[in-house]
Amino acid sequence: MAIATVNPATGETLQTFDPIDAGEIEDRLVRAEQAFQEYRGTSFARRAQLLRHAADLLEAEQDAIARTVTTEMGKPLAAARAEAAKCVKAMRWYAGHAEELLADEHPSAEDVKDSGAARAYVRYRPLGPVLAVMPWNFPLWQVIRFAAPALMAGNTGLLKHASNVPQTALYLEDLFHRAGYPGGCFQTLLIGSGAIEGILRDPRVVAATLTGSEPAGRSVASVAGDEVKKTVLELGGSDPYIVLPSADLERAVGTAVTARVQNNGQSCIAAKRFIVHQDVYDDFAARFTERMAALKVGDPMADTTDIGPLASEQGRCDLEELVEDALGHGATALCGGRRPPRPEQGWFYEPTVLSDVTAQMRIHREEAFGPVATLYRATDLDEAVAIANDTPFGLSSNAWTREESEQERLVQDLEAGGVFFNGMTASHPALPFGGVKRSGYGRELAGHGIREFCNATTVWYGADG
Repeated sequence: MAIATVNPATGETLQTFDPIDAGEIEDRLVRAEQAFQEYRGTSFARRAQLLRHAADLLEAEQDAIARTVTTEMGKPLAAARAEAAKCVKAMRWYAGHAEELLADEHPSAEDVKDSGAARAYVRYRPLGPVLAVMPWNFPLWQVIRFAAPALMAGNTGLLKHASNVPQTALYLEDLFHRAGYPGGCFQTLLIGSGAIEGILRDPRVVAATLTGSEPAGRSVASVAGDEVKKTVLELGGSDPYIVLPSADLERAVGTAVTARVQNNGQSCIAAKRFIVHQDVYDDFAARFTERMAALKVGDPMADTTDIGPLASEQGRCDLEELVEDALGHGATALCGGRRPPRPEQGWFYEPTVLSDVTAQMRIHREEAFGPVATLYRATDLDEAVAIANDTPFGLSSNAWTREESEQERLVQDLEAGGVFFNGMTASHPALPFGGVKRSGYGRELAGHGIREFCNATTVWYGADG
Protein backbone atom coordinates (compact mmCIF):
# COMPACT_ATOMS: atom_id res chain seq x y z
CA MET A 1 0.00 0.00 0.00
CA ALA A 2 1.39 3.39 -1.02
CA ILE A 3 2.11 5.93 1.69
CA ALA A 4 -0.30 8.62 0.58
CA THR A 5 -3.09 10.98 1.53
CA VAL A 6 -6.11 9.90 -0.52
CA ASN A 7 -9.31 11.79 0.21
CA PRO A 8 -11.93 9.05 0.79
CA ALA A 9 -14.76 11.49 0.02
CA THR A 10 -13.52 11.92 -3.54
CA GLY A 11 -10.96 9.17 -4.18
CA GLU A 12 -8.42 11.85 -5.12
CA THR A 13 -4.76 11.31 -4.24
CA LEU A 14 -3.61 14.55 -2.66
CA GLN A 15 -0.04 13.78 -1.65
CA THR A 16 2.35 10.85 -1.75
CA PHE A 17 5.38 10.14 0.40
CA ASP A 18 8.51 8.09 -0.18
CA PRO A 19 9.24 5.55 2.54
CA ILE A 20 12.45 6.12 4.44
CA ASP A 21 15.34 3.86 3.44
CA ALA A 22 17.41 1.44 5.50
CA GLY A 23 19.96 4.10 6.35
CA GLU A 24 17.34 6.45 7.73
CA ILE A 25 15.74 3.64 9.72
CA GLU A 26 19.14 2.93 11.29
CA ASP A 27 19.63 6.60 12.13
CA ARG A 28 16.25 6.72 13.84
CA LEU A 29 16.93 3.58 15.84
CA VAL A 30 20.23 5.07 17.00
CA ARG A 31 18.45 8.28 18.05
CA ALA A 32 15.73 6.35 19.87
CA GLU A 33 18.28 4.41 21.92
CA GLN A 34 20.41 7.45 22.65
CA ALA A 35 17.37 9.49 23.64
CA PHE A 36 16.25 6.73 26.00
CA GLN A 37 19.57 6.72 27.83
CA GLU A 38 19.15 10.46 28.49
CA TYR A 39 15.39 10.66 28.95
CA ARG A 40 15.05 7.70 31.33
CA GLY A 41 16.78 9.74 34.02
CA THR A 42 14.47 12.75 33.84
CA SER A 43 12.15 13.47 36.75
CA PHE A 44 8.40 12.96 36.64
CA ALA A 45 8.04 16.70 37.04
CA ARG A 46 10.06 17.34 33.88
CA ARG A 47 8.20 14.67 31.91
CA ALA A 48 4.88 16.16 33.03
CA GLN A 49 6.01 19.62 31.98
CA LEU A 50 6.86 18.37 28.49
CA LEU A 51 3.61 16.42 28.11
CA ARG A 52 1.51 19.37 29.26
CA HIS A 53 3.28 21.58 26.73
CA ALA A 54 2.44 19.07 23.98
CA ALA A 55 -1.18 19.04 25.17
CA ASP A 56 -1.33 22.83 25.03
CA LEU A 57 -0.01 22.83 21.47
CA LEU A 58 -2.49 20.20 20.36
CA GLU A 59 -5.36 22.06 21.97
CA ALA A 60 -4.41 25.27 20.15
CA GLU A 61 -4.11 23.40 16.83
CA GLN A 62 -7.04 21.03 17.11
CA ASP A 63 -9.09 22.66 14.34
CA ALA A 64 -6.24 22.43 11.84
CA ILE A 65 -5.24 18.86 12.67
CA ALA A 66 -8.90 17.83 12.69
CA ARG A 67 -9.19 18.94 9.06
CA THR A 68 -6.11 16.87 8.23
CA VAL A 69 -7.61 13.81 9.92
CA THR A 70 -10.93 14.21 8.11
CA THR A 71 -9.16 14.70 4.79
CA GLU A 72 -7.06 11.57 5.28
CA MET A 73 -9.60 9.08 6.66
CA GLY A 74 -13.05 10.61 6.27
CA LYS A 75 -14.59 10.94 9.72
CA PRO A 76 -16.94 13.91 10.21
CA LEU A 77 -15.02 17.05 11.12
CA ALA A 78 -16.80 17.42 14.45
CA ALA A 79 -15.70 13.90 15.39
CA ALA A 80 -12.11 14.71 14.42
CA ARG A 81 -12.17 17.78 16.66
CA ALA A 82 -13.54 15.66 19.51
CA GLU A 83 -10.77 13.13 18.97
CA ALA A 84 -8.12 15.83 19.28
CA ALA A 85 -9.78 17.14 22.45
CA LYS A 86 -9.82 13.64 23.92
CA CYS A 87 -6.09 13.37 23.29
CA VAL A 88 -5.49 16.63 25.14
CA LYS A 89 -7.48 15.31 28.09
CA ALA A 90 -5.50 12.06 28.22
CA MET A 91 -2.15 13.83 28.00
CA ARG A 92 -3.03 16.08 30.91
CA TRP A 93 -4.39 13.14 32.88
CA TYR A 94 -1.14 11.18 32.56
CA ALA A 95 0.93 14.27 33.28
CA GLY A 96 -0.96 14.60 36.55
CA HIS A 97 -1.15 10.93 37.56
CA ALA A 98 1.91 9.07 36.24
CA GLU A 99 4.13 9.65 39.27
CA GLU A 100 1.46 8.23 41.56
CA LEU A 101 0.73 5.29 39.25
CA LEU A 102 4.42 4.34 39.10
CA ALA A 103 5.25 5.01 42.74
CA ASP A 104 7.30 2.38 44.56
CA GLU A 105 5.17 -0.42 46.00
CA HIS A 106 5.92 -1.55 49.54
CA PRO A 107 4.88 -4.98 50.85
CA SER A 108 3.62 -5.23 54.41
CA ALA A 109 6.22 -5.21 57.18
CA GLU A 110 5.29 -8.79 58.01
CA ASP A 111 5.87 -9.96 54.44
CA VAL A 112 9.18 -8.08 54.21
CA LYS A 113 10.37 -9.74 57.42
CA ASP A 114 9.19 -13.15 56.22
CA SER A 115 11.27 -12.73 53.04
CA GLY A 116 14.37 -12.32 55.17
CA ALA A 117 14.82 -8.68 54.17
CA ALA A 118 15.50 -5.65 56.24
CA ARG A 119 13.45 -3.77 53.66
CA ALA A 120 12.05 -4.45 50.19
CA TYR A 121 9.97 -2.70 47.57
CA VAL A 122 9.00 -2.80 43.88
CA ARG A 123 10.11 -0.05 41.51
CA TYR A 124 8.74 0.49 37.99
CA ARG A 125 11.53 1.27 35.55
CA PRO A 126 11.21 2.10 31.82
CA LEU A 127 12.14 -0.54 29.25
CA GLY A 128 13.48 1.46 26.30
CA PRO A 129 12.38 2.20 22.72
CA VAL A 130 8.91 0.79 22.00
CA LEU A 131 7.53 0.25 18.49
CA ALA A 132 3.90 1.34 18.07
CA VAL A 133 2.03 0.02 15.02
CA MET A 134 -1.14 2.08 14.82
CA PRO A 135 -4.30 2.17 12.66
CA TRP A 136 -6.02 4.90 10.69
CA ASN A 137 -9.47 4.89 12.30
CA PHE A 138 -8.53 7.07 15.29
CA PRO A 139 -5.20 8.35 13.98
CA LEU A 140 -4.59 10.76 16.85
CA TRP A 141 -6.16 8.94 19.79
CA GLN A 142 -4.68 5.50 19.14
CA VAL A 143 -1.19 7.03 19.13
CA ILE A 144 -1.63 9.34 22.11
CA ARG A 145 -3.04 6.63 24.35
CA PHE A 146 0.25 4.80 23.81
CA ALA A 147 2.57 7.80 23.71
CA ALA A 148 1.35 9.66 26.79
CA PRO A 149 1.89 6.82 29.28
CA ALA A 150 5.00 5.51 27.52
CA LEU A 151 6.73 8.88 27.61
CA MET A 152 5.66 9.54 31.19
CA ALA A 153 7.16 6.17 32.16
CA GLY A 154 10.50 7.19 30.62
CA ASN A 155 10.35 5.13 27.43
CA THR A 156 10.87 6.41 23.89
CA GLY A 157 8.50 5.74 21.00
CA LEU A 158 8.80 4.72 17.36
CA LEU A 159 5.55 5.12 15.41
CA LYS A 160 4.70 3.06 12.35
CA HIS A 161 1.34 4.58 11.46
CA ALA A 162 -1.13 3.40 8.84
CA SER A 163 -0.03 4.29 5.33
CA ASN A 164 -3.16 6.33 4.56
CA VAL A 165 -2.61 8.88 7.36
CA PRO A 166 0.97 10.05 6.75
CA GLN A 167 0.32 13.75 7.39
CA THR A 168 -1.24 12.95 10.75
CA ALA A 169 1.71 10.72 11.60
CA LEU A 170 4.25 13.41 10.76
CA TYR A 171 2.26 15.97 12.74
CA LEU A 172 2.53 13.82 15.86
CA GLU A 173 6.32 13.61 15.62
CA ASP A 174 6.51 17.36 15.12
CA LEU A 175 4.14 17.96 18.04
CA PHE A 176 6.44 16.25 20.53
CA HIS A 177 9.50 17.90 18.99
CA ARG A 178 7.99 21.37 19.38
CA ALA A 179 6.94 20.55 22.94
CA GLY A 180 10.62 20.28 23.84
CA TYR A 181 11.21 16.55 24.07
CA PRO A 182 14.85 15.52 23.46
CA GLY A 183 15.49 14.52 19.85
CA GLY A 184 14.65 10.88 19.28
CA CYS A 185 12.09 10.58 22.10
CA PHE A 186 9.20 10.17 19.66
CA GLN A 187 9.74 9.50 15.96
CA THR A 188 7.49 8.65 13.05
CA LEU A 189 8.74 5.99 10.65
CA LEU A 190 7.29 6.36 7.16
CA ILE A 191 7.67 2.73 6.19
CA GLY A 192 5.63 -0.02 4.61
CA SER A 193 4.44 -3.02 6.59
CA GLY A 194 7.25 -5.11 5.13
CA ALA A 195 9.81 -3.19 7.18
CA ILE A 196 8.17 -3.88 10.54
CA GLU A 197 9.77 -7.27 11.16
CA GLY A 198 13.32 -6.00 10.78
CA ILE A 199 12.70 -3.13 13.18
CA LEU A 200 11.01 -5.37 15.72
CA ARG A 201 13.91 -7.81 15.61
CA ASP A 202 16.44 -5.05 16.22
CA PRO A 203 17.83 -5.45 19.75
CA ARG A 204 17.41 -1.74 20.44
CA VAL A 205 13.63 -2.09 20.17
CA VAL A 206 12.51 -3.70 23.42
CA ALA A 207 8.74 -4.09 22.95
CA ALA A 208 5.82 -3.38 20.65
CA THR A 209 2.20 -2.35 20.82
CA LEU A 210 -0.26 -2.81 17.97
CA THR A 211 -3.82 -1.74 17.38
CA GLY A 212 -5.22 -3.21 14.19
CA SER A 213 -6.50 -6.33 12.51
CA GLU A 214 -6.14 -9.85 13.80
CA PRO A 215 -3.75 -10.88 10.96
CA ALA A 216 -1.52 -7.87 11.73
CA GLY A 217 -1.57 -8.75 15.41
CA ARG A 218 -0.67 -12.36 14.73
CA SER A 219 2.27 -11.26 12.60
CA VAL A 220 3.71 -8.85 15.18
CA ALA A 221 3.08 -11.26 18.07
CA SER A 222 4.84 -14.05 16.17
CA VAL A 223 7.97 -11.99 15.54
CA ALA A 224 8.00 -10.55 19.04
CA GLY A 225 7.52 -14.01 20.53
CA ASP A 226 10.45 -15.32 18.53
CA GLU A 227 12.55 -12.46 19.91
CA VAL A 228 11.03 -12.80 23.44
CA LYS A 229 9.79 -9.21 23.48
CA LYS A 230 6.76 -7.85 25.28
CA THR A 231 3.70 -6.95 23.21
CA VAL A 232 0.30 -5.40 23.82
CA LEU A 233 -2.34 -6.12 21.17
CA GLU A 234 -5.70 -4.44 20.67
CA LEU A 235 -7.31 -6.18 17.72
CA GLY A 236 -10.77 -6.44 16.22
CA GLY A 237 -14.09 -6.45 17.95
CA SER A 238 -17.70 -7.41 17.31
CA ASP A 239 -19.23 -6.05 20.47
CA PRO A 240 -22.67 -7.19 21.62
CA TYR A 241 -25.32 -4.66 22.63
CA ILE A 242 -27.87 -6.44 24.80
CA VAL A 243 -31.29 -4.88 25.46
CA LEU A 244 -33.47 -6.47 28.15
CA PRO A 245 -37.09 -5.67 29.12
CA SER A 246 -36.22 -3.36 32.03
CA ALA A 247 -34.19 -1.03 29.80
CA ASP A 248 -35.07 2.58 29.13
CA LEU A 249 -35.87 1.80 25.50
CA GLU A 250 -35.73 5.35 24.19
CA ARG A 251 -32.25 5.89 25.60
CA ALA A 252 -31.16 2.43 24.49
CA VAL A 253 -32.20 3.15 20.90
CA GLY A 254 -30.54 6.57 20.78
CA THR A 255 -27.29 5.28 22.19
CA ALA A 256 -27.42 2.25 19.89
CA VAL A 257 -27.37 4.47 16.81
CA THR A 258 -24.39 6.46 18.08
CA ALA A 259 -22.61 3.30 19.21
CA ARG A 260 -22.95 1.71 15.77
CA VAL A 261 -22.08 4.64 13.49
CA GLN A 262 -19.41 6.47 15.50
CA ASN A 263 -16.40 7.11 13.26
CA ASN A 264 -18.50 6.10 10.24
CA GLY A 265 -18.93 2.68 11.84
CA GLN A 266 -15.19 2.03 11.76
CA SER A 267 -14.41 1.44 15.42
CA CYS A 268 -13.24 -1.75 17.08
CA ILE A 269 -15.36 -0.97 20.16
CA ALA A 270 -18.45 0.06 18.22
CA ALA A 271 -21.54 -1.96 19.10
CA LYS A 272 -22.12 -4.22 16.11
CA ARG A 273 -24.46 -7.05 17.20
CA PHE A 274 -27.74 -5.90 18.75
CA ILE A 275 -29.25 -8.68 20.85
CA VAL A 276 -32.75 -7.75 22.00
CA HIS A 277 -35.13 -9.62 24.29
CA GLN A 278 -38.23 -10.79 22.45
CA ASP A 279 -40.52 -8.73 24.73
CA VAL A 280 -39.05 -5.46 23.38
CA TYR A 281 -37.55 -6.62 20.08
CA ASP A 282 -40.21 -5.31 17.68
CA ASP A 283 -40.33 -1.88 19.32
CA PHE A 284 -36.55 -1.58 19.44
CA ALA A 285 -36.10 -2.76 15.85
CA ALA A 286 -38.66 -0.28 14.49
CA ARG A 287 -37.20 2.71 16.35
CA PHE A 288 -33.60 1.75 15.66
CA THR A 289 -34.21 1.24 11.94
CA GLU A 290 -36.05 4.55 11.63
CA ARG A 291 -33.18 6.47 13.21
CA MET A 292 -30.48 4.68 11.25
CA ALA A 293 -32.29 5.38 7.98
CA ALA A 294 -32.60 9.08 8.88
CA LEU A 295 -28.84 9.62 9.22
CA LYS A 296 -27.33 11.93 6.64
CA VAL A 297 -24.46 10.54 4.58
CA GLY A 298 -22.26 13.10 2.86
CA ASP A 299 -19.29 15.44 2.88
CA PRO A 300 -17.43 14.86 6.17
CA MET A 301 -16.39 18.52 6.26
CA ALA A 302 -20.04 19.63 6.47
CA ASP A 303 -21.52 20.24 9.91
CA THR A 304 -24.80 18.61 8.89
CA THR A 305 -23.20 15.27 7.96
CA ASP A 306 -23.73 12.31 10.29
CA ILE A 307 -21.71 9.73 8.37
CA GLY A 308 -18.82 10.31 5.99
CA PRO A 309 -17.15 7.86 3.63
CA LEU A 310 -15.35 4.69 4.61
CA ALA A 311 -11.60 5.20 4.76
CA SER A 312 -10.73 3.10 1.72
CA GLU A 313 -12.23 1.55 -1.37
CA GLN A 314 -11.13 -1.89 -0.19
CA GLY A 315 -12.84 -1.35 3.13
CA ARG A 316 -16.11 -0.65 1.37
CA CYS A 317 -15.70 -3.71 -0.83
CA ASP A 318 -15.10 -5.89 2.23
CA LEU A 319 -18.22 -4.51 3.90
CA GLU A 320 -20.31 -5.05 0.78
CA GLU A 321 -19.21 -8.67 0.61
CA LEU A 322 -20.33 -9.29 4.18
CA VAL A 323 -23.73 -7.72 3.58
CA GLU A 324 -24.26 -9.53 0.27
CA ASP A 325 -23.35 -12.85 1.88
CA ALA A 326 -25.85 -12.23 4.68
CA LEU A 327 -28.64 -11.25 2.27
CA GLY A 328 -27.86 -14.29 0.12
CA HIS A 329 -28.30 -16.54 3.14
CA GLY A 330 -31.65 -15.11 4.20
CA ALA A 331 -30.98 -11.91 6.13
CA THR A 332 -33.36 -8.97 5.67
CA ALA A 333 -32.16 -5.41 5.13
CA LEU A 334 -34.51 -3.25 7.20
CA CYS A 335 -32.71 -0.22 5.78
CA GLY A 336 -29.64 0.42 3.63
CA GLY A 337 -27.63 -2.49 2.33
CA ARG A 338 -26.04 -0.65 -0.58
CA ARG A 339 -23.95 2.27 -1.77
CA PRO A 340 -25.94 5.52 -1.73
CA PRO A 341 -27.07 6.78 -5.15
CA ARG A 342 -24.77 9.77 -5.57
CA PRO A 343 -22.98 11.14 -8.62
CA GLU A 344 -19.70 12.08 -6.95
CA GLN A 345 -16.81 9.75 -6.23
CA GLY A 346 -16.00 8.51 -2.76
CA TRP A 347 -16.31 5.40 -0.64
CA PHE A 348 -19.72 5.92 0.93
CA TYR A 349 -22.09 3.25 2.26
CA GLU A 350 -25.63 3.59 3.57
CA PRO A 351 -26.43 3.02 7.25
CA THR A 352 -27.71 -0.55 7.29
CA VAL A 353 -29.74 -2.72 9.67
CA LEU A 354 -29.87 -6.46 9.03
CA SER A 355 -32.36 -8.78 10.74
CA ASP A 356 -32.81 -12.56 10.57
CA VAL A 357 -29.06 -13.03 10.99
CA THR A 358 -27.91 -16.62 11.56
CA ALA A 359 -24.69 -18.36 12.50
CA GLN A 360 -24.27 -19.53 8.88
CA MET A 361 -23.57 -15.98 7.70
CA ARG A 362 -20.06 -14.55 7.59
CA ILE A 363 -21.19 -11.36 9.30
CA HIS A 364 -22.09 -13.42 12.37
CA ARG A 365 -18.44 -14.38 12.84
CA GLU A 366 -16.53 -11.53 11.18
CA GLU A 367 -16.17 -7.87 12.10
CA ALA A 368 -18.27 -5.48 10.03
CA PHE A 369 -16.14 -2.33 9.79
CA GLY A 370 -18.68 0.20 8.64
CA PRO A 371 -22.22 1.44 9.44
CA VAL A 372 -23.88 -2.00 9.39
CA ALA A 373 -25.80 -3.35 12.40
CA THR A 374 -27.06 -6.90 12.89
CA LEU A 375 -30.21 -7.63 14.93
CA TYR A 376 -30.85 -10.78 16.98
CA ARG A 377 -33.99 -11.79 18.86
CA ALA A 378 -33.32 -13.50 22.22
CA THR A 379 -35.98 -15.44 24.12
CA ASP A 380 -34.34 -14.90 27.52
CA LEU A 381 -31.15 -13.81 29.28
CA ASP A 382 -29.50 -17.19 28.76
CA GLU A 383 -29.92 -16.99 25.01
CA ALA A 384 -28.75 -13.37 24.97
CA VAL A 385 -25.52 -14.34 26.73
CA ALA A 386 -25.02 -17.30 24.39
CA ILE A 387 -25.41 -15.12 21.29
CA ALA A 388 -23.16 -12.43 22.76
CA ASN A 389 -20.36 -14.93 23.41
CA ASP A 390 -20.73 -16.72 20.06
CA THR A 391 -17.90 -14.74 18.48
CA PRO A 392 -14.13 -15.09 18.25
CA PHE A 393 -13.82 -11.53 19.58
CA GLY A 394 -14.04 -10.22 23.12
CA LEU A 395 -13.18 -6.54 23.18
CA SER A 396 -16.06 -4.91 25.05
CA SER A 397 -19.82 -5.16 25.50
CA ASN A 398 -22.92 -3.09 26.23
CA ALA A 399 -25.98 -4.12 28.20
CA TRP A 400 -29.19 -2.28 28.96
CA THR A 401 -30.98 -3.49 32.09
CA ARG A 402 -31.93 -1.98 35.42
CA GLU A 403 -32.12 -5.36 37.14
CA GLU A 404 -29.17 -5.85 39.50
CA SER A 405 -29.33 -9.64 39.23
CA GLU A 406 -29.09 -9.42 35.44
CA GLN A 407 -26.19 -7.01 35.70
CA GLU A 408 -24.27 -9.36 37.99
CA ARG A 409 -24.94 -12.29 35.66
CA LEU A 410 -23.62 -10.32 32.68
CA VAL A 411 -20.47 -9.19 34.51
CA GLN A 412 -19.83 -12.83 35.38
CA ASP A 413 -20.57 -14.42 32.02
CA LEU A 414 -19.87 -11.99 29.16
CA GLU A 415 -16.55 -12.84 27.52
CA ALA A 416 -15.18 -9.35 27.00
CA GLY A 417 -12.63 -6.89 28.34
CA GLY A 418 -15.37 -4.50 29.44
CA VAL A 419 -19.07 -4.53 30.34
CA PHE A 420 -20.81 -1.14 30.02
CA PHE A 421 -24.31 -0.86 31.48
CA ASN A 422 -26.94 1.61 30.26
CA GLY A 423 -24.43 3.60 28.23
CA MET A 424 -21.97 3.35 25.36
CA THR A 425 -18.58 1.66 25.45
CA ALA A 426 -15.83 4.26 25.37
CA SER A 427 -12.19 4.51 26.40
CA HIS A 428 -11.14 6.86 29.21
CA PRO A 429 -7.62 7.52 30.50
CA ALA A 430 -8.58 6.48 34.04
CA LEU A 431 -10.00 3.07 33.02
CA PRO A 432 -8.06 0.10 31.61
CA PHE A 433 -8.91 -0.83 28.03
CA GLY A 434 -8.33 -4.07 26.14
CA GLY A 435 -9.86 -7.38 25.21
CA VAL A 436 -9.80 -11.15 25.46
CA LYS A 437 -9.98 -14.00 22.94
CA ARG A 438 -8.97 -12.79 19.46
CA SER A 439 -9.41 -9.16 20.43
CA GLY A 440 -5.90 -9.27 21.86
CA TYR A 441 -4.19 -9.10 25.21
CA GLY A 442 -2.68 -6.59 27.59
CA ARG A 443 -4.24 -3.31 28.60
CA GLU A 444 -3.94 0.31 27.59
CA LEU A 445 -4.75 3.38 29.69
CA ALA A 446 -5.01 3.81 33.47
CA GLY A 447 -2.33 2.33 35.70
CA HIS A 448 -2.55 -0.99 33.91
CA GLY A 449 -1.53 0.63 30.63
CA ILE A 450 1.41 2.65 31.89
CA ARG A 451 2.87 -0.40 33.65
CA GLU A 452 2.72 -2.61 30.52
CA PHE A 453 6.05 -1.22 29.29
CA CYS A 454 7.81 -1.03 32.63
CA ASN A 455 10.22 -3.38 34.35
CA ALA A 456 8.61 -4.19 37.72
CA THR A 457 11.87 -4.47 39.61
CA THR A 458 12.05 -6.19 43.02
CA VAL A 459 14.49 -4.38 45.32
CA TRP A 460 15.57 -6.39 48.39
CA TYR A 461 17.98 -5.42 51.18
CA GLY A 462 19.51 -7.90 53.58
CA ALA A 463 20.08 -7.28 57.26
CA ASP A 464 23.28 -5.37 56.54
CA GLY A 465 21.45 -2.91 54.31
